[in-house]
Amino acid sequence: MAEALVGGAFLSATLQVLFDRLASPEVVKLFRGPKRIDGDKLLQNLKLSLLGMKPVLEDAEKKQITDQSVQEWLDELKHVVFQADDLVDEIATEALRLKVESQDKSGLNQVRAPISTSPSLLDAEFVSKIEEIVDSLEYFAKQKDVLGLKEVASRRCSHRLPSTSLVVESDVYGRDDNKEEIIKLLVSNEQSGSEIDVIPIVGMGGVGKTTLASTWLQRQFLRKSLQVISDTQNLNQLQVRLKESLRGKKFLIVLDDVWNVNPGHWDNLRAPFMVGACGSKIIATTRHHGVASLMQTVPVHHLQQVSDEDCWSLFAKIAFYNEDFRDHPELGKIGREIVIQRCKGLPLAAKILAGLLRSTRDVEEWDNILTSELWDLSSNDILPVLRLSYNYLPSRLKQCFAFCSLFPKDYEFEKKELVLLWIAQDFVHQPKGNKTLEKVGDEFFHELLSRSFFQQASGSKSSFVMHDLIHDLAQVVSGQFIVRLDQEKLHDISIKVRHVSYVRDKYYGLGIFRAIENAKHLRTFLQRKPPINLIGDFIRNRVLDDILSTLRCSRVLSLSWYKIMELPISIGNLIHLRYLDLSRTNIKQLPEIVCTLYNLQTLLLSNCSFLTTLPEDIGKLVCLRYLAINGTNLTKMPMQMGRLRGLQHLTNFVVGKCSGSGINELKEFYHLRGKLSLSSLQNVIGGKDAFEANLKEKKHLEELVLKWGNTTDDSHNEREVLEKLQPHTNLNCLTIENYGGTRFPDWLGNKSYSKIVVLVLNECNYCSSLPPLGQLPSLKWLVIARMNGITRVGQEFYGDGSSIKPFQSLETLHFEEMSEWVDWQIFGNGEFSQLRKLWIIKCPKLVGGLPENIPSWVTLEIRECSGLMASLPRSCAARKLILAGCDGVGLGWQEQMEICYTSLERLELDRCDCLTRLPLDFFPKLGTLFICSCKNFETLSIVDGHGLQSLTSLQSVRIMDCRSMVSFPKGGLPAPNLRLFELESCLKLQVLPEQMQTLFPSLESLALRNCPEIESFPDGGLPYNLRKLHIFNCKKLVDRRREWGLQRLPSLRDFELGDALNSDPCLKRGFQPPSNTCVFGAALNSDPCLKKGLPASLETLRIANCPQLQALPEKGLPPSLSLLEIKSCLLLKPRCQRDRGDDWHKIAHITCVVIDWEMIS
Repeated sequence: MAEALVGGAFLSATLQVLFDRLASPEVVKLFRGPKRIDGDKLLQNLKLSLLGMKPVLEDAEKKQITDQSVQEWLDELKHVVFQADDLVDEIATEALRLKVESQDKSGLNQVRAPISTSPSLLDAEFVSKIEEIVDSLEYFAKQKDVLGLKEVASRRCSHRLPSTSLVVESDVYGRDDNKEEIIKLLVSNEQSGSEIDVIPIVGMGGVGKTTLASTWLQRQFLRKSLQVISDTQNLNQLQVRLKESLRGKKFLIVLDDVWNVNPGHWDNLRAPFMVGACGSKIIATTRHHGVASLMQTVPVHHLQQVSDEDCWSLFAKIAFYNEDFRDHPELGKIGREIVIQRCKGLPLAAKILAGLLRSTRDVEEWDNILTSELWDLSSNDILPVLRLSYNYLPSRLKQCFAFCSLFPKDYEFEKKELVLLWIAQDFVHQPKGNKTLEKVGDEFFHELLSRSFFQQASGSKSSFVMHDLIHDLAQVVSGQFIVRLDQEKLHDISIKVRHVSYVRDKYYGLGIFRAIENAKHLRTFLQRKPPINLIGDFIRNRVLDDILSTLRCSRVLSLSWYKIMELPISIGNLIHLRYLDLSRTNIKQLPEIVCTLYNLQTLLLSNCSFLTTLPEDIGKLVCLRYLAINGTNLTKMPMQMGRLRGLQHLTNFVVGKCSGSGINELKEFYHLRGKLSLSSLQNVIGGKDAFEANLKEKKHLEELVLKWGNTTDDSHNEREVLEKLQPHTNLNCLTIENYGGTRFPDWLGNKSYSKIVVLVLNECNYCSSLPPLGQLPSLKWLVIARMNGITRVGQEFYGDGSSIKPFQSLETLHFEEMSEWVDWQIFGNGEFSQLRKLWIIKCPKLVGGLPENIPSWVTLEIRECSGLMASLPRSCAARKLILAGCDGVGLGWQEQMEICYTSLERLELDRCDCLTRLPLDFFPKLGTLFICSCKNFETLSIVDGHGLQSLTSLQSVRIMDCRSMVSFPKGGLPAPNLRLFELESCLKLQVLPEQMQTLFPSLESLALRNCPEIESFPDGGLPYNLRKLHIFNCKKLVDRRREWGLQRLPSLRDFELGDALNSDPCLKRGFQPPSNTCVFGAALNSDPCLKKGLPASLETLRIANCPQLQALPEKGLPPSLSLLEIKSCLLLKPRCQRDRGDDWHKIAHITCVVIDWEMIS
């Protein structure tokens, strides 16, 4: 039978929740109270009044688009229905309280305070509220006739999910010509007259501007992540970060969906991009031709609609996801008509409609979409196709989708977090059968994803976003009930508002709380992640108490990142609360009254590092499903944790010594899933208790961490405990830490654990052998660390010698701090055939042996292995090689090295005393070279006969503390793409590479530190593109500074000079000044004045520790300067005093002048 595409009215889902609550026997009992007749009558009136509204909701939802009166009627009705829901939820909460208290009294044999009973909540005030709602509903019933609203016969909406919940990212259709034109502009070396070219892409909403600029370019043209800049972010913070990360680099930036046509705003926005290298590009997408004209430096690229045929190809690929449309000729015919008549050449419209229709093969339903009257309705600039697709969503999904308008445009959200928020709002039905609420919420999410309401975020598998037009739709359909507070919209919000989100800003922190004072019915108060510089704001307890008094109807409350030390007792008044986020706060303990929040489903306490205990009565939170306590310092769990039978996620369990807090409490947690960490396992009495935890039956657990707390006196008991903590074979990740047994149990390494991908063994010091981990067929990541009992790794590590090659899937192998490990037996029979990364760190006694014939190697890192005597394998295809403190590893610069290291891109050598020279031409793809503390290293070399193109990949060279280094290759280093060159503490080095100006044409950063024998720059001077020059403690070089010719460097923006690394805090190694910076240190003491002047491009000038410096240059300082800072310059200081110093006229134009930490201008 064909599936119906009929959606439900938005409000229908809330009504259904209300009806379900009103039908609950516990609620009915409380409604009746001692006066059964009065209670029954009140309940019946409420039910009938609500039922009277339901048939006309769908008609009202359609007509509200064009009829303002209907929209106002519907909004007022929603407000009243939400109020009714709050009242009924209050009754249901009281019923739940009585149930929990009754179970608590009967389940514990101890004296407790008498349970307050509520035979009826129907006091005069409560009855008055219910009657007022009934009267309002009766008024709405009369008005519906006046408005001409009709009953629509409801049909059951049976929406089946497609065979795959994730839509594979579609190819871009019909854009080949556009791709070619944009690529030509991107790769063109011709300059437009601007340092940075801006390529505007202009087109109407939904035409595919962002897809073209990001999805295809990122996959085909760029390998680095794309920057997406939202106009809602703090511009100043964004500019600072961009400026530092882009300085001197050639980049491609995409500015997506630009709207502002103010020239001044554009000048501010582009400022951080101007520090990039010439040839950098900006792609700007916009719907506004004025914006494109303002920004462009090259001709505007106009993106038109795609052809009907290309649009059909995209539509058919999604709608007939695993079928051939020719097998459905009638649908194919209607589908083509939909594309031609309704999509109008817009790829977004094709994706949305195809996502809607892919769930049905009913011809009539497809025809209904083609002929729907919604195509002719005005929709507030929202594409009719979006409105139509929303209209056909089931009512539950409408709620879920509209809720997402809490997020700003381009906001990346996580599926798990969003599903928990939906559950807290009762948007997710209590499922039938074995499905959990989380599973149903997951299905809701994927259905919205399959219909293109959500899409995968660029460069992330776990994050999702909404297209801008989809986001516009969410804002329209959520109406006045959902508000995002920001600087532009920080105002009092209406009493109808139910959901609020915000991002803190230092300029309006408390203003947010004042803005919600009138919103007495708020259900959501959600803080989105704050900017880094605002993490940790304080809230006074009194202020927090005032906030909570406003949030009595809240289902969701997020106070994460605030420096909250304690929660006020008034938190107990939030009886509707389902979701409480206190993560990353300074809270030390939760008040016991939190345990009276009986509806609480999600409690987030992650990274509350001051939290040491949980409330003793937490077992009363019988609805709790998600408890996150990772990153806390809990020392034990409360008694009777096992009462939380509904827990789906428990991040940590700290095993206690007492009955009621032991590991056997876990036996009641049948539904645990995701990750579970068990710590303080030394408190487990024996194998019997461990077995009662019943881990073997917890088939939904994906990740398990087992931690013992300290050194054991009973290794036999710990071995027995680990044996009985055997998990289910569905496990993906396993970590065992500080285990005190002498051997591992047989289940560890058993082939039945075919799904284990990650395994970590850490500080298992008493084990003398490793388990047969080579038998795990899916193992990809293996870490073995700090196991001091291991002296040998042999056959036992690989397995039973069966026909299956050991470690057939392993990609990463990490050994670290194995202090007694001596021998590694390697058979060379195909083990580690997929190995990509190998780390061997701090294994001082390891003598020999490295895997060979590993064609897939990417990274090889060996550190602090002083006893290792081995040669690097000849077939090493690693792209990254790091050797530090392992002088016995033979580098063997032989001719075969040309074959072995043709893939190497990064080479780091630290304390490799056998290294005397490095033939760079043996590494044709080398991009980064770092050599440090190699006491016998003398020179970089190039073998005679090798061409100049052999170093074209080299971009960064850093050589530090190589005190025997004396030379570079004769004729210089042919590195045309070298951008960074640093030398430090090369005490014997007298000359820099020859012909730097011509052989290093791309050099942007040059640093020379503590190289006292270098006398001059090479003939020809420094490269013209140099932007950053730091020179410290190079006396002979500084003595000849008048020969440097810095005025010939037009791009120089960052210049530091000093004689001593510690002469001033700002001159210490590692100091990173702002852009366009010049710092002079004590090196200038011998100068009576700065006669030569300074580079014209400087923005910041710092002069420090120059007591003999007498004056600033006669010609003054560059007009580009915005900051001048002078420290410890006794003679210069009085000359620069405001309005009266002899040099004041030279610096009066500078925005900010600071002398000895005092701002004078």
